[in-house]
Formats: sequence, C-alpha cells, structure tokens
Amino acid sequence: MKCISVAFLLFSLQAFSQPGNDISIGKKDSIYSKLLHEKREIWIHLPGSANNSLFRSQRYPVVYLLDGDAHFYSVAGMIHQLSEINGNTLLPEMIVVGIPNTDRMRDLTPSHSPTGYTGDSVGVVTSGGGEIFISFIEKELMPYVDSLYPTAPYKVFIGHSLGGLTVVNALMHHTRLFNSYIAIDPSMWWNNQLLLKQSGNILTQNNFNGRTLFLGVANTMPPGMDTAKVWKDNSNNTDHIRSILLLANELKKGKGDGLRWEYKYYPEDSHGSVPLISEYDGLKYIFDFYNFKNSNSLFDSSYSAAALVKMVTDHYQKISFGMGYEVLPQESFVNNLGYGFLQNKMFEKAYTFFNLNIVNYPKSFNVYDSMGDYYIAKNDNLKAAEYFRKALALNENPDTRKKLEKCEKSK
Repeated sequence: MKCISVAFLLFSLQAFSQPGNDISIGKKDSIYSKLLHEKREIWIHLPGSANNSLFRSQRYPVVYLLDGDAHFYSVAGMIHQLSEINGNTLLPEMIVVGIPNTDRMRDLTPSHSPTGYTGDSVGVVTSGGGEIFISFIEKELMPYVDSLYPTAPYKVFIGHSLGGLTVVNALMHHTRLFNSYIAIDPSMWWNNQLLLKQSGNILTQNNFNGRTLFLGVANTMPPGMDTAKVWKDNSNNTDHIRSILLLANELKKGKGDGLRWEYKYYPEDSHGSVPLISEYDGLKYIFDFYNFKNSNSLFDSSYSAAALVKMVTDHYQKISFGMGYEVLPQESFVNNLGYGFLQNKMFEKAYTFFNLNIVNYPKSFNVYDSMGDYYIAKNDNLKAAEYFRKALALNENPDTRKKLEKCEKSK
C-alpha cells in the first residue's frame, strides 16, 4: 500500500500530526509513581510512521529527556528533522519521553548537600533523591513506556546542568540502564565534587562496553579566563567548568574500559544556550553509523536488483552492530523504495524490494497489499487478487477490499 506521494519517489515528508488547525509534536501522558509517591506527567513524541497503521511492526529507540518541558520541543523537532525530513537518515526515528520536574532539586541530585552553588542552604533542603528517581525511571517509567508504545531496546539518556549530573551518575552507577548518555554542562561541582571524586575508581573498575557518552561543555568562565588558566584558578567562579574538565581529564587518561566517548567545548555558548547545539552534536555522534550514504545510488540503473538489496541489507547489518541488536530494514523505507521503482517501471527492482518486506515482515498486511499493487501494475489480476486476500486475512482494510473486488470483477 502506498504511503508516499509519487513526486517524492523514495522519502515521504511527514509533518508533525495536525489535528484540525492545531500543530502537535506530541502528547501528555502520566504515571503514578509508588516510589516517588506522586503522579508524574510525561511528554511523548512518536515518529510519523508510528502513527501510520500500515507500519505497526516498526519499533523505535527511546530518548529519555530530563527537564522534559524545557527541552522537549527542540529534541523532538531535531530528531524529526534528521530522521524523516528531506530524506534524512542521520538518526533513526525515535520516541522521545520528556520528564518534566516536580521537585528538581530532589530528583536530579544523587546525594544530599548542605549547601548549593552559591552557598545557600534553603534551596537544597530536599536534595539527594537522585537514586530513587533513577529507580522510578528503571522500575516504573520504562516498563510503562514499553507496555504502551512501540519501543526498541536502545535507550538514550539526555540531561543538562543538574540533569547532566544525573546522566553522569546513571552512567557511573547504572551503566547498563541506557545505551547512550548525553551530559550537557553537568553540575559536577555538586556536593563538593562527590561524584567527580568517585568517578576515577568507577571508570577504572567498571566495564562500559557498548556504552556511549557525549559530554558538552559551555563557556562559563569569567572574562579574560580560558581553559588553560582555569586549571590554576580555585575560585567559585570557575568551579563549574573546572569540575567538568576534571571529569574529561579522567576519561582522557584512558579510563572507562570499552566506553566510546567524545568531549566538546563550546566557547561561544553559555550554560543556557549550550543544550541545543550539544543535543544536535551528541545525537549525531551517538548515531554516526546510522546514515545511509548511498541513497543517491538507489535509482542508478547500473545497479542490479540484487546489488541494491545487498547495499541496503549490508547497511542495516552495520546499524545492527551499532545498536547492539538485529535491526531489519525498515518496512516503510523498503516499501517506499518498492513504489519508487514501480513508478519508474523498474519492475524487477520493485518486486525484489516488496518481496524483501514479505520475508522480513510476514505478519504485516501492508507487505502483501503492496505486492498486490505490483501485480496490478504488471496486469496480472489473478496474482494481485492472491496477495490482496493474504493482506485481508491479516487485516480487513477497505482500500484493499476494493482492490480485490476490482480484480475479481476483471476475471
């Protein structure tokens, strides 16, 4: 069944869902936490194909995003742009789970501190609930999301400032909970650098195979200071960035066995502006293996159908290695290819890709409907009817039913 305008041949340009006159990038959901003793709101963004009934077999990696109400729009929009728009495949299509705050100081600090950054004691009274909050994510939120949404095993954790501290704490103490971590200008100064002081031993002793970290650092130094001078300065004014640089230094020593990581300093960005560019760079770094760079060759007539299938399947084997589990060529991607070939009367290639989907997704009614369309184009109504019946046996679809009836009348 077609899911694209023929003008686009290969890639469908899916906008955010637009009910009525509204433009929506997600929805609000909620879960009651027995661990936190409160109802927690979550913001959910689903890829465009997840809202398409044709592709219910597809599963998606999940981004868990701290300070969700602050960063949801930028992260959801960025992933949408880089995975769905203009033929981009820089990132996989992903589900975004934004986690807004109720008591930020409680949830995003892994230990209790008597004083905060400015020496105040009032604002940190509830601090130190970070481990319970991580337990909420692991034992309550993740199972809830997995039960309701089409999730894949791959998980990304993103946090900024105290959220970045939480991300580093999760990497250190809950290494296997997420596959990848983006810590943006993390507050490693917290509680007299307690987590930072622990990090050396943890990085030495733990195995981080299959884990990825992107560490984004803003320019929070006073005027006239640079990253060379900051090491010699012990004032509170440089405590924040110096603590992050010390963490990076531990990683540069070769600690963190198996950890793939990158550190990037943004001299033109402040603590407030750095999340956007760090999220962009971090996601691209994590998924640097994902982009299908041979897309311009797909409609090159010099390639055989078998060569094109090998090109696609080899790429998805590379993706599978990067993700840590088998990732089949996406049904929607292959389906679009099939119709692109069909429109251009490249029948052997159309058949080959429609058949690839049948092999990979035998329980999807859409793959049989698409093959039926192939046989319609070949003027073989008998064979088309056979595939439309297979599709209808899996799902009673009115469009497929009409096509079957038309085939049967033409006998």
